[in-house]
Amino acid sequence: MRDIVTLSCTECKQRNYTTTKNKKTTPDKLEFNKYCRFCQKHTPHRETK
Repeated sequence: MRDIVTLSCTECKQRNYTTTKNKKTTPDKLEFNKYCRFCQKHTPHRETK
């Protein structure tokens, strides 16, 4: 039921993190504030394909 999704930085577009989500309970895209090692700061990370 849970699918693996990739999170990418909204500023530099690098794919930094992977996580899982339940597509039935959260059909919209995930977004978290996480640390980007390329930007070297905390930035919003959004779910990508």
